[in-house]
Parts: sequence; structure tokens; C-alpha cells
Amino acid sequence: MSLFKKIIRNKLSLSGLLFIVFLVVVAGLGYLITPDSSPMANDIHLELALQSPGFEVTMLKTNCVDQETGLISKWLHGAPYPCDYIPVSEISFPDSFARFNKNGVLIWEDLEPHLVNGLERKGFYESQVTQRTYWLGTDKYGLDVLSRVIIGARVSLMVGFMSVLITLLIGTSLGLISGYFGGWVDRLVMWLINVIWSLPSLLLAISISFAFNDKGLYQVYLAIGLSMWVELARIVRGQVLQVREMEYIQAAKILGFKNFRILFRHILPNITAPIIVVCAANFASAILLEAGLSFLGLGVQTPMPSWGMMIQEHADYIVQDKEYLALIPGLCIMFLVMSFNFLGNGLRDALDVNMKH
Repeated sequence: MSLFKKIIRNKLSLSGLLFIVFLVVVAGLGYLITPDSSPMANDIHLELALQSPGFEVTMLKTNCVDQETGLISKWLHGAPYPCDYIPVSEISFPDSFARFNKNGVLIWEDLEPHLVNGLERKGFYESQVTQRTYWLGTDKYGLDVLSRVIIGARVSLMVGFMSVLITLLIGTSLGLISGYFGGWVDRLVMWLINVIWSLPSLLLAISISFAFNDKGLYQVYLAIGLSMWVELARIVRGQVLQVREMEYIQAAKILGFKNFRILFRHILPNITAPIIVVCAANFASAILLEAGLSFLGLGVQTPMPSWGMMIQEHADYIVQDKEYLALIPGLCIMFLVMSFNFLGNGLRDALDVNMKH
């Protein structure tokens, strides 16, 4: 039975896999499907702050400039709006004015009077008027919450992937070297592992973050990746200690194969199962660490959206009537971490040759 078939037999691991695939697709599309496709979903309208989910508003487009943004560029970084958007409460286009230059008349019942000075009784084309819906409402800056959640998912998945990649490179390499060569090499690596193991991951990630002058995604990748490799290194070392005594490894040494070939052609392919399971668990841990760093202001920086930062910015609204502003990214983190844990459990069961069904 294939690995995939074994995973889908477990309903929890299947549900986790489906949620991860869904989130990867949504985050991958990113700016192509977000209502706010501006870079970092940062189209601010302070006059629309703290609007409830499903809020609709009429927008007036002004100061439009022709500009072209390639599809790849928009997909990766978003595209600035070619116009300035002004929210209005009501627009009317009387017939008596429509006969003159196809212009309309703007009637203001403004949300904030000081925002519309100098704009009253100006004529506008009907094509300059558009409707916008905020499906998850707006935050305290008037930003679209749905767009921030989608781009925040991309950030969380990228942080998880890059952190696990760094963890995989460091942990696997040190574990292989330590377990295969033994002696003083093993003692040195185990001393380093025990030192790092004695420090809490979040505290170590915070310490590494302070070591960087710049705050951004690369700093988050390194801070999390360098604080999570010890568990993988210990597991790989233990697996190598068992495998290196097998007959085929002894035969490879007798035939004169080089150590590099024995490590990466004969040992590593036979210990991939526990590595995959640990990487799935580390992916969930990396997402939690990123959220914690961003919540403390040491991770992703404004205006880049992050689920942890969204919780930090709106934590005060939990005791008010806008608690969903903090609950939505919190639930996203919870479901994603649970999904990776369920998937990791399914992978463990599927890859365990001693597991009885």
C-alpha cells in the first residue's frame, strides 16, 4: 500500500492534509485573489477602521494614472492601485447633469467632515464609482482583514518551509557525522546539542533575533531554523548508530566505498522516515515560533502582514465587540498547527513498519 493511501485511511491526517493543501493553494495565489492586491495588502483607509464583516462601501476613483504591472510581478509582490480610492456614503447622478459632458454630481454625507474638504459639488464620471466589500471587515487601520489573512498565510508557510530547510540541513548533517564517526566528533556534537537543548526554543530565537540589526523574513528564517535543529540531530544520530552496524554498511566499508558515499547513498535513504515525521512537527513549531516572535515585535515587521502581528495589534479588542480581529488569525494559527500535527501522526503510522492495522 502506498504512503498516500496509508495517510488517507486516517481521517485526522487526511483532514490535516486537505487543510494544508487548501492553504497552500490560497497562499500561492496570494495577490491574484485578495480583494486588496496592493503590496503587502496595505491599502489604508482610516475612515473605514473597525468595520464589521460583510461591510460594503462605495469608493470614488480619483487621480488615475495608466500603469502596467506584469502578472508574475503582481503574483509575487502585488500591484499598486492606479487610482486613489475615496470612500463615500452616497453618490447621485441627476439626469439634468448627465446631459452636460457626461458628468455627475457628488453628494456628500461624509463619515468624517474634514476628509472631504474641497471635494464637495465636483462632477465625476460614473465609471469612477465602484463598490467594495470587506468580507472579514477592517482592522483599526482600515485594512482589509481577509487580504491580510491570505498574505499572512503566505508568510507563515514560507517561514515554516525555510526554517525547516535550515533545520534539515544542520540537524541531518550533524546527526550523520556524529553517529557515523563517533569518538571525539560524537562527543563534540553531543556537547553542542546538549547546550542548545538546555535553552527554550523561543528564548533562543529571541536571542538570535537580537543579534541581527535588520528585522525581516531572513532574520526570522535564521532565528527559528538555528533554534530547532537539535531534536532532528539527536534522532538522526540515534538512527545512524543503529544502521551503521548493519551488514550492508559493513560490506560497503570492506569494498572501499568512501564515507561520503556510504553516508548519503546507503545510510540517509534508510532513515528518511523519522526525518520526515520530525520535519512535519518542526513545521508546526516554526509557525508557532514565528507567531510568537511577531507578537513580541521581533519577527515580521510592519507593514508586512503576519498572523502573530495581527493578534498583537488587536489583542485589546478581545474584551470588546471586535474580538474577531484577534480570533481570526489565532484560529488560522491553531488550525494550521493542528493540521501539521495530524499529518505528522499519520506519517508516523504510515512509515512505521512495525505498526499493525
